[in-house]
Amino acid sequence: MKKQTNFSTKGNVTNVGSLSVNRMLPNQYVNKVGPFVFLDYVAPFIKKMISKSGMGAHPHRGIATLTYVIQGEEEHYDSLGNYAKIHSGGVQWMKAGTGILHDGNLNYDTETDSKFVEGFQFWINLPSQNKAEKPAHLAIQANDVPQKKLADESGWIKVIVGSYEELSSQIPNYSEQFLYHIHLEAGKQFSIKLNDKMESAAFLPTAKVTLNDTEFEAGEFVEFSRNEGLIEIKNTDRSAIDILLFGGEEYIEPVVSEGPFVMNSEDEIILAYQDFYEGKYGKMNLSAKI
Repeated sequence: MKKQTNFSTKGNVTNVGSLSVNRMLPNQYVNKVGPFVFLDYVAPFIKKMISKSGMGAHPHRGIATLTYVIQGEEEHYDSLGNYAKIHSGGVQWMKAGTGILHDGNLNYDTETDSKFVEGFQFWINLPSQNKAEKPAHLAIQANDVPQKKLADESGWIKVIVGSYEELSSQIPNYSEQFLYHIHLEAGKQFSIKLNDKMESAAFLPTAKVTLNDTEFEAGEFVEFSRNEGLIEIKNTDRSAIDILLFGGEEYIEPVVSEGPFVMNSEDEIILAYQDFYEGKYGKMNLSAKI
C-alpha cells in the first residue's frame, strides 16, 4: 500500500548572512519530521568570487547541524578548534551537545570549473541524554558518502544519514533516522518501503516529481502519513531529477526551541543563553584553519 500525502508546501525566502535561502522546515503545517527540526535550501546560483569571511560565528546547543553541499565547497570552523573544508557532494556534521560556537563559509568549488553553488542545512534534534554530551564534528568528502546504483539503470541513491540496504552513513544515529539523496534518470521510477510510525518527507529541489501518483512542483516540501507503506517516485520528465527523502521515528520528548537552541524545557533554553553569555561555549580561533 502506498503512503498518503499529508500536505505539500513551499518554503519562505529569508536571508542568512549574504545568502538568500528557502526555509522549508519548520513551515506552516509542521515543526519537525522525525528528529529533523530545520531545513534551509540554497538554490543553485552563480558565485562570481571567493568570499573570505564566514556567515558569522554563532552558538548552537541541543542539536546536530548537517550541511550537505550539492555544488560548491563549504568551510567549517568552531570553538573546539575543528576546521574542515568539504567539496561538491560532501557533508559537514556537528553535534552541538552542551554548546558550541561555529561559523561556515560557502563558496564555489575551487576543485572544479563550475561557479554554481547549491546546498542544504538540516538541524537534527538530539535526545535529552545526548544534549548533555560534549560537542563533536565530522567532515565527510563526497567519495566517502555511501552510494549505489539503482536497478534497471534508473539512477542512484546516496545515504547521507542512516542506512539503506547494505549502505550505512558515518554519521551517528541517536534515534532511527534517514536522509537519502535519490537521483532518477528520465522515465525511471524508484520505490522504498517505510515502517509504521516513521515520519517522512520529501523535498524537490529543482524539478517536478510524481510521488505516489500525484505530481508535485519543483521547490515543494511533501510530508507523508505515518502508516507503513511505499513511497513511489516517478520521473516523467525528459531529463534526470533529484529528490531528498528524510525522516525517522517520532521525537516524543518535549521540544522547546528559541533561536539557535533546541532543548526540552524553557528552563533549559534559559540555561543555554546564560552559558552562552558567560562564555562557556569557548571562543573562535581562526588560526585553526589549515
